[in-house]
Amino acid sequence: MSTEIWTPLKLLTWTQGYFARAGVDAPRLTAELLLAHALGCDRVRLYLDFDKPLGPDELARYRALVKRRGEGEPTAYLTGAKEFYGHALRVDARALIPRPETELLVEAALAALPEEGAALDLCTGTGCVAIALALARPRARVTATDLSPEALALAAENAARLAAPVTLLQGDLFAPVPAGARFDVLTANPPYVPTGELAGLARELAREPRLALDGGPDGLSVLRRVVADAPRFLAPGGALLLEMHESHAGPLPALCREAGLAAEVRRDLAGLPRLVVARAMG
Repeated sequence: MSTEIWTPLKLLTWTQGYFARAGVDAPRLTAELLLAHALGCDRVRLYLDFDKPLGPDELARYRALVKRRGEGEPTAYLTGAKEFYGHALRVDARALIPRPETELLVEAALAALPEEGAALDLCTGTGCVAIALALARPRARVTATDLSPEALALAAENAARLAAPVTLLQGDLFAPVPAGARFDVLTANPPYVPTGELAGLARELAREPRLALDGGPDGLSVLRRVVADAPRFLAPGGALLLEMHESHAGPLPALCREAGLAAEVRRDLAGLPRLVVARAMG
């Protein structure tokens, strides 16, 4: 690559083919995101300057990114950014990369969260859900917890940069939440992948924190604990919203009903069971 004159258009065309052969999802978009990051510009600028040759340093930066992406490193970790619910979040290997399907969790939570209500987000990771709630409901009280100090530090960085008023607490699920606290909405996108499926996931997921993925033998290890304790923290009529594995469409609502909660399953845009919405009686 280095012996030729490389313009953005030529690089994108070459990289699209390389990524397609390497099995990278969305090869053209990925190439655009990486080249824009290497050049410090947006994707539109790539096409405005499509015939402008890259300098040696620019080419070296881009080539390094392409190599790492071809080896399976997630695009969001390479660029350090991911958009979620209209907000640009900083992401890195300290936390799971936010997924589009998790925006369904935010939408359901906002439908249940009063303007001056209280929300608690468990397993917050990057803080994506809590931050989206806090920015959409600025008069609400939003609290978030995470077991990982590293993930919580990343959430704090995102909350500060986006001026999102979120109270962040480090600890296991409800453990750091003050006794007697009650919330109108409880959300969680916990580790829910059955352990046996981890080896068969996309190679990019192997670069993300196992703590945020491994849900135990049936994927319900953490979800069971959340459901069991949730009634103590829900206000009367409050909502518990849980992202889940598609295999949980039967057992997770059953767990909610055993805990005294009315529950329904909602599907994502691909038609897969993705969300349980449970309600406290009263």
